[in-house]
Amino acid sequence: MAWDTERTKRLLLEAATAEFCQFGLAGARVDRIAAGAGVNKERIYQYFGKKDLLFDAVIASQLNMVMDEVPIEGEGVDAVAGYAGRLFDHHRADATLPRLLFWEGLERGDYVVDRSCRAANCASKVDRIMAALPGIARGDAADLLLTIISLCDAWAVLPELGGLVAGAAPDRAERRRADIVRTVSLAAQALLPEPAR
Repeated sequence: MAWDTERTKRLLLEAATAEFCQFGLAGARVDRIAAGAGVNKERIYQYFGKKDLLFDAVIASQLNMVMDEVPIEGEGVDAVAGYAGRLFDHHRADATLPRLLFWEGLERGDYVVDRSCRAANCASKVDRIMAALPGIARGDAADLLLTIISLCDAWAVLPELGGLVAGAAPDRAERRRADIVRTVSLAAQALLPEPAR
């Protein structure tokens, strides 16, 4: 029977994603990843190389998925605010990417895997914000995107902070989402040239 290489890689990526989300790069164990995938840990080294490269593959996979799943659609302030709301919803349903990026920042500092590709993806998102909000400066669009990402990722990586600051009411997530959408809407509106406001 032939070995299904692609299936094995997929299983390893899934197991590694769960492991890295919970323990970060330094705390993740190759033997737990292999056990979670149901394969020998030598397959990790064969397909991905060392643990750092597997971490890189997991982040690249998650970034590509979110880029595709949460696009910036439409034009105007509502389009950008809507993107923020949908990104919050995505991260609320699946905190994988924010958690991985949090670990990456903590453990690697300025190093990011595939910097040129990620920079191009970020530039594409900035371009999309500029298209949605005609007339705003590129630097302003970039700062607005960074604000959106920071606001949406914080819910996933700092879950205790919301409860400490604002309590644990049953509608807490919905209120936070509304606050993010309102904040982004006001920020986007303020960046528009005077006649467009």
